[in-house]
Amino acid sequence: MKKVLVITAAVCFLVGVLAGMSLNLYRSSTVHASKVASFTVVEHAITDTVGEVYPGGKNGDYMGNQLAFHNPVYNASDTKQVGHDNGDCVRTVVSTNKQHPNGVWECFWTVFLNAGQITVEGPYYDNGNDSMLAITGGTGAYQEIQGQMRLHATGNPVGSEYDFIYMPAN
Repeated sequence: MKKVLVITAAVCFLVGVLAGMSLNLYRSSTVHASKVASFTVVEHAITDTVGEVYPGGKNGDYMGNQLAFHNPVYNASDTKQVGHDNGDCVRTVVSTNKQHPNGVWECFWTVFLNAGQITVEGPYYDNGNDSMLAITGGTGAYQEIQGQMRLHATGNPVGSEYDFIYMPAN
C-alpha cells in the first residue's frame, strides 16, 4: 500500500512540474499587449453604406438607421495598405434633434492587421469632432490589448479618411 502511495505522489509531482514548465513556455512565447506602443493607421472610407429605417414611409435620417462598412486601412504615413476593417454603426442621435444639433452613431468594428485583430466600440460624431472609443479586445499580437482609440477625421473632403490612433493602456 505504501509503495502505491509513493508512486502516485511521485507521478503527481512530475505532472505538476511538467504543467508548470509548459505554462512558462506558453507565457514567454506570448506577445503581451502592454508592450504594444501607441500607433496609428489610416482608414479610407470608400464603402460606407447607410441602410435607412422608414417610419411612416418617409426616407431620411432616423434613429435606428444602420451604417455598415468594409474599408482598406493604411500605415500611419498613408502610403501602404496594411489591412482592412469591418464595422457597423447605429444612429442614436438624429442630426435634426434640437438638443443635439449634430448627429451621433454608436459604432463597433474590427481592424484586421498582419499581427492580429483589434476591436473597438464607441461614438462617431457627424460634425467631424474627434471621439474616443474603447478598445474591447484583440487577437494575435493584440490578444491582451486594453485602452482607447481616438477617431480623427481627415482627408479631402474631411471625413473621407480617418486616423485610428490606438493608445493601449500600460
